[in-house]
Amino acid sequence: MFQVTRFLGATALCAAALASLSAAPTAAATAAPTAAIPASPVGPFAPPPVRDEDRAHHLTITVRDAGPGKDGTYELYCRPGRGSHPDPAGACAAVDRSTRAGQDAFAPVPEGSFCTMQYGGPATAHVTGVWAGQHVDATYDRRDGCRIARWNRLVPLLPDLGRAAS
Repeated sequence: MFQVTRFLGATALCAAALASLSAAPTAAATAAPTAAIPASPVGPFAPPPVRDEDRAHHLTITVRDAGPGKDGTYELYCRPGRGSHPDPAGACAAVDRSTRAGQDAFAPVPEGSFCTMQYGGPATAHVTGVWAGQHVDATYDRRDGCRIARWNRLVPLLPDLGRAAS
């Protein structure tokens, strides 16, 4: 019986709180709106506006130990493809190809994956920036078959070092 009474009391309290929120506005609230608070068609709980930097597709790619002509730091902007990357259009297309609805194109190899024991060389890459409004901070290496395949999925964003695994 105590629990039912407590539940009914909590329900009444919630109803009273809702009633106070939907009650007639006070005189201060009906005064002319101030210029400091912009009017919103969705109310006070609208999401913040999308910033230009969140719309951008900008990546910085740093490649090491991949060999002459492949090591370096490159800037990439997509839509349209431009920047210091050797193949901006191809790099943007590689990331677009790897992007699937609800999936992270830069996701690491899942924990517990069974990977072939092969070594793809000492090359490493670090990709940072913003892609599709999401912040990116991903590292790449070629120490086993899964990581080689992950690298190869993003060629030419990352340099083509051979297709030992796919």
